[in-house]
Amino acid sequence: MKTLIKRYGFLALTASTLCFTGCKKFLDESDPSNFTVENYFTKPEHARSSVNAIYASLRDPMESGFGGGAWTMTEFATGQAATDLGQAVNSYFIKDLQNTADNGYGLTYWQSYYKGIGNANLSIAKIPTIAMDAVEAKRLLGEARFLRAWYYFNLVQLFGNIPLITEPIDLKSDQLRPKQATPEEVYKLIVDDLKTAEAAGLPWVDISGKVSLGAVKSLLAKVYLTMAGYPLQKGAEYFDLAAKKSEEVIDSRQFKLFESYNDLHNPAKRNVDENIFMIQYKAQIIPGSWQELIIPYNKNISAYSSETGGIYATADFVNSYDPADLRAKEGQFFFTKFTNQDNRNQQVDLGGYFLYKLFDVVAQTSTANSDLNWSLIRYADVLLIYAEASNQVSGPGAKAYDAINLIRKRAKLPELSGLSGDQFKEAVWRERWYELCFENVTWFDMVRLRKAFNVSTKGFDNYVGHRFSYGPVLGERELLFPIPSRELRNNTNLIPTPGY
Repeated sequence: MKTLIKRYGFLALTASTLCFTGCKKFLDESDPSNFTVENYFTKPEHARSSVNAIYASLRDPMESGFGGGAWTMTEFATGQAATDLGQAVNSYFIKDLQNTADNGYGLTYWQSYYKGIGNANLSIAKIPTIAMDAVEAKRLLGEARFLRAWYYFNLVQLFGNIPLITEPIDLKSDQLRPKQATPEEVYKLIVDDLKTAEAAGLPWVDISGKVSLGAVKSLLAKVYLTMAGYPLQKGAEYFDLAAKKSEEVIDSRQFKLFESYNDLHNPAKRNVDENIFMIQYKAQIIPGSWQELIIPYNKNISAYSSETGGIYATADFVNSYDPADLRAKEGQFFFTKFTNQDNRNQQVDLGGYFLYKLFDVVAQTSTANSDLNWSLIRYADVLLIYAEASNQVSGPGAKAYDAINLIRKRAKLPELSGLSGDQFKEAVWRERWYELCFENVTWFDMVRLRKAFNVSTKGFDNYVGHRFSYGPVLGERELLFPIPSRELRNNTNLIPTPGY
């Protein structure tokens, strides 16, 4: 058990050095209110609360302000995002392909997600020791393994060779300064965790926002699709696995596309229909802070006091949409004008294409306190995973056309038909770029495909050598983000990312 030294920190430690003999008995007394690993995991409610803690790390990269937000890291890396927030230097380093290992965005992902992994490891190790309902324990372990898989899946894509830690660590642990594992080893754990979660008895949908069977199967489909591509290049077998797993989600009929794009940023539509898995927020308790980052710089349109202009779409990207595409119309995915905060009858020209698909209208116009969740897995993504993967296995079949055409119909675009396998493949890629933009998806697609979208030709260039519309050219080093320099200093067993 912890002693009062732990609770009162330096003050108690100083006192003990001044009067060690007289205070010895006092300092050895236990604090019964101070939870530790040894005394905490004793009740079923402890199991639930320990799993709840794993979710918290999902929110950390979303924190946003005048310093930018870590969640924008993969958006600026696509070459399709712009910013007016001059003091957010991390954004410019990535956008201009001058990134370094000192970038704070990468450090946020690394530290937050490994904290989530540490909490997951603790729950996975300790929940089986609690006397509780076996069915509930199995479900909780399923949630924990899904979340561990989520964190590792993102980390291995971002940083490549990363430490693989599966047990709780203390100061005496051999893995306190772990060595790096290969991506193959990390993906094996991810798949194993997701298969365990898949058999955990979770419901298909959980409207409270906890991990559901739909989320597990959707993520597993996404993992298989990534493993089929770079860097593992497992090919046809894994395209087939991705197709079958995404088809299970489609055939469950538990999910559907929203009829209106407005529902993508409607707080009332949290955790239902198209929103398969989300980061949970609640106004006045844990409001979503990214709203300040997506407001045009000092245009006086928002109830928020800070209007940062932190991220918006380049005009070249938005103009590459088909002119008939509803997603590119005003007030759908993007907006270029809005009303003045002091006079809602006065319209303001924003001077750029800002992100309406992420815009909480109520928070922006009145409360300055967002109730909007952030979607991590959307049904549109699952449909496009199925279309891409099944085409890679057996060409564009009727069900693959149905999947992509559902998305195109909502965008008011004509249905596709009669395409070759290669034509269909690129059509799916284009829909992924247009549909899932600014949702932390596009850069991951670029890396697994080794392709980048050319906004001028509307075709796909090789990733290495692709020139952004505003000048910089992608090199091989941009296939990964650098392991943070702080981690390299703290753990000399880590090998720096090539090129950084």
